[in-house]
Amino acid sequence: MTSGPGLGYHPAMLALRLVLEVTALVCFGYWTWHVSPQGLRYVTVVAVPVLVAVAWGVFATPGDESRSGNTVVATAGPLRLLLELAVFFGGAAALYAAGARTPALVLTIVLVAYHAASLDRIAWLFRH
Repeated sequence: MTSGPGLGYHPAMLALRLVLEVTALVCFGYWTWHVSPQGLRYVTVVAVPVLVAVAWGVFATPGDESRSGNTVVATAGPLRLLLELAVFFGGAAALYAAGARTPALVLTIVLVAYHAASLDRIAWLFRH
């Protein structure tokens, strides 16, 4: 039996990951809408998610099959994992901080389940 990429690289998991990435960005925007002064809301609701998305896209581990494998700034796997956890769970924390407690809890549960199912990818990141 050959062992190919595990569950963390399955197309359904990659699709879920994309949904979770977009959800995290929306959560950051939702949070900034609630904590920003009235005059800055429209700026921050765009700027914060864009800055998070730029960091997400720029720092990557070369050869990561869950992405294109390409990167702008080559990042060690463990550091990339920390960035991913900060973005994903930071989105849930932002949602919680904005007062959306139940959706934040549901998102956290989904994130824990996603990462538990993606242990093969997490192991890959630790090795690279």
